[in-house]
Amino acid sequence: MTDMMRAIEITEAGGPEVLKPCTRPIPVPQAGQILIEVDHAGVNRPDALQRAGQYAPPPGASDLPGLEASGRIAAVGPDVTRWKVGDAVCALLPGGGYAEYVVTHQDHALPVPEGMGMAEAAALCETFFTVWSNVFMRGGLKAGERFLVHGGSSGIGTTAIQLASHFGARVFATAGSDEKCAACTKLGAERAINYRDEDFVEVLKAEGGANLILDMVGGDYLPRNVKTLAEDGRLVQIAFLQGPKVALNFALVMVKRLTITGSTLRPQSDAAKAEIAAQLAEHVWPLLDAGRIAPVMDSTFTLDEAAEAHARMESSGHIGKIVLKVK
Repeated sequence: MTDMMRAIEITEAGGPEVLKPCTRPIPVPQAGQILIEVDHAGVNRPDALQRAGQYAPPPGASDLPGLEASGRIAAVGPDVTRWKVGDAVCALLPGGGYAEYVVTHQDHALPVPEGMGMAEAAALCETFFTVWSNVFMRGGLKAGERFLVHGGSSGIGTTAIQLASHFGARVFATAGSDEKCAACTKLGAERAINYRDEDFVEVLKAEGGANLILDMVGGDYLPRNVKTLAEDGRLVQIAFLQGPKVALNFALVMVKRLTITGSTLRPQSDAAKAEIAAQLAEHVWPLLDAGRIAPVMDSTFTLDEAAEAHARMESSGHIGKIVLKVK
């Protein structure tokens, strides 16, 4: 193994074209860290935000984009007990996934599910960590509740639909085309709402309102979400594709006893991410091992085609996950 690797760096803040191939030193795992020889890397919205100069890496993290990857462990740092060299893993990363090698905390990696390819495994962690922590840990979704996820055909959406459906919720999803709506119902949504033709507020009100909403749209969806929620309902905000600032009538929040919360995954502590990983290992990985749920895959690009992968993601034409083939 040489001491240098191929990677994709952000040369300046801007569009997909600012992603350029480069050569970097292979990172060295520190105490509690593992070094992964990357097979595939996932492409996610936060990568595009970082590329645009709107989502800085946390202190100490790589400046290279990439928040999830699959591969085999190439080296381990001091105090690593969970893994050994050669183990096949998929992992949540603090950054650096668009490269031939990446380091992450040993407790943020999980085994590649049985029978699953490396491309699919690379599409798991960012979305499954996000969905599990926000829908189940933070949002407290229970069997029988009405759950609405916006962007149902996205990587987050397709994961949320499958998990919520499996754990007994009544699932509703919004999407922007009939094809995307069909994909949502195939995954387990009871009703998919084409937001270009229908008003999700009215659809959910007719069902008694949503008990939980997972939203990454923001903007004018915020007051509409508040109208959509049933009494004692919860809104979990994980992104703002249409902006974070809006006029909101908080009287409805009081009258309906609503909870509005949200989170970002990347800045959370190692311990918090390790707890999410432990819960996924207990509750979700057996479902992946058994093939009862699986990531929905849209497309694969080579590492050098990272700019094209970002353009595909930002076109919003995709259904499911986009990955980069690194190895």
